[in-house]
Amino acid sequence: MPGALRPLQGDLMSLFRLPDARSADAVTTRGRVRERQRARFHTLTVSEVRHLTDDAVEVTFAVPADLADDYDYLPGQYVALRVHLEGAEVRRSYSLCRPPTPTTGGGATLSVAVKRDEGGLFSTWAQTQLTPGFEIDVMSPQGTFTSGLAELDGAHVVGIAAGSGITPMMALARDLLTASNTTRFTLLYTNRSTRDVMFLEDLADLKDRYPTRLVLHHVLSREQRTAPVLSGRIDEERLRTILDSLILPATVDEWFLCGPFALVDLCREVLAEVGVPREHIRFELFTTGDAPAERGPRRVEVRQGEKAYRIEINLDGVSSTVESPVDAHESVLNAALRVRPDAPFACSGGVCGTCRARVLEGSVTMTENYALEPDELERGYVLTCQSHPTSDRIVVDYDV
Repeated sequence: MPGALRPLQGDLMSLFRLPDARSADAVTTRGRVRERQRARFHTLTVSEVRHLTDDAVEVTFAVPADLADDYDYLPGQYVALRVHLEGAEVRRSYSLCRPPTPTTGGGATLSVAVKRDEGGLFSTWAQTQLTPGFEIDVMSPQGTFTSGLAELDGAHVVGIAAGSGITPMMALARDLLTASNTTRFTLLYTNRSTRDVMFLEDLADLKDRYPTRLVLHHVLSREQRTAPVLSGRIDEERLRTILDSLILPATVDEWFLCGPFALVDLCREVLAEVGVPREHIRFELFTTGDAPAERGPRRVEVRQGEKAYRIEINLDGVSSTVESPVDAHESVLNAALRVRPDAPFACSGGVCGTCRARVLEGSVTMTENYALEPDELERGYVLTCQSHPTSDRIVVDYDV
């Protein structure tokens, strides 16, 4: 693939490309079909904080019995966490790193892994101050980076992950290997050094449990491995060598990719070039490489007499109206939050799809889209965090 990496286009979603036979509004596993539901926050208590590396922790939440149905999730899904730090609301999305775990009394637990980002307000706080007993608003699970276990029974599944991209892979690998005695899982996991490998002991335990069906390839960019192909950064040349010698695409039924934008895009392009059909490549991003929007919506003032768009919002059966100054160039979500602070959102970067809504009247243009499928776009769905009005009046519905 000569030249610079091509950016993901608008017809691709951040979580995974759904097979043609599956609705983009549903997720299927173990024969269950779960319709995509609008995300809602509930306050959960942190029950455990476990250190994974020097800059990563696993945070476990206790889910009471009366909320168990709200947090019945599928391996590979994610949640958004909401806290107030330094006088501002902060939201961050994290993959659930373990399959659903019920507890006695009808409750459950769910766990996420938080890796410290340089300058990251929430991740730094989680590393240094978060302890059991803290209460945090946790969004109900979202996302479609999931496995149809009936389809993958007996399959060879490959996961390629970098850094904290391992978190959904942990849940997926455990679930797939446990559900079938014939499914094989190969993991290609890249980090800077052994000290940076999250879930190192958990991966080793999983390998001991499934020695013939789980294959682990650790690629370290700043540490020498015995095999030269596993030493150094994964670039196009190294990836092609791996596909020629370690992981033969012809033997693989499904691919899961999770990591930085550049790595995921590289893998997608190379896999496509060696003949892997797009519908068998599922991928997940939580950022596109830009700094996450941790500080919430920007402030916009509406001055009397100023030309403005009229935005009508339907949410939880209630209609609200807000004006958005034309010169402000703000997103539909940014405007909506002035009158409906409960409007759903997480990443604010066009990646997670939490802010999805349908345009019923009027028109908008989207700056970025890494989360909606073509059929959703055709039916009028948009990411409100990336949508800007192009008509004097628009009506958006979060409920449909």
